[in-house]
Amino acid sequence: MPEEASNAAAHAGTGHRERLRQRLLKGGADALADYELLEFLLFSAIRQGDTKPLAKRLIERFGSFASVLDADPGALAQVKGMGMASAAALHAVSLAARRKARGTVEQKPVLGSWQALLDYLAIDMGDLKHERVRVLYLDTRNRLIDDHLAAEGSIDEAAIHPREVIRRAFDKGASALILVHNHPSGDPEPSRADIQITSRIAEAGRLLGITVHDHVIVGRGTHVSLRAKGLI
Repeated sequence: MPEEASNAAAHAGTGHRERLRQRLLKGGADALADYELLEFLLFSAIRQGDTKPLAKRLIERFGSFASVLDADPGALAQVKGMGMASAAALHAVSLAARRKARGTVEQKPVLGSWQALLDYLAIDMGDLKHERVRVLYLDTRNRLIDDHLAAEGSIDEAAIHPREVIRRAFDKGASALILVHNHPSGDPEPSRADIQITSRIAEAGRLLGITVHDHVIVGRGTHVSLRAKGLI
């Protein structure tokens, strides 16, 4: 490419980045389209050049903006135009979002900031491709004191035993807990196994003075509360 053309392309790229930056700073939450926001995030790792085609490739490959950020860094790095530096930049954004959401939950009583809890769970679990079981242990003021990864895989007594759930509550000095798991299918409706294990843990808790506030099942963009459905 002649030097004049190269300089013109570089100038055009710089101008595009500046325009995106100004729209980001002056606009609202929807100032940038998903691919444009992804473009902007890639700027930190790709110092020059047009990142729009790469941003669009990533969304096409993984299906959505959220799925790009949730993707494994190794999988991101395999996309044409990406490398480990770019993959790390996007992975850092994903981790930052999780920590921000978790920090919001930790700062307030969980039952009084239910939406913040649901937002945190959606960010952390909504797009998982496998089932994950967690137990959120709460103190007497319903503040989160332990977010325990109890199992990876189906929720049943082989993976999560009521006695172990309640024993950990005593170990952590918790007075209450919330069960959480996700359905990779995206449909959060509880199965018979979900209902049965919840009932057993709730009964064990009642006998030993540990309150089971809820069992939240996270789907893709939605959730179900077993308490709201009258199943606890």
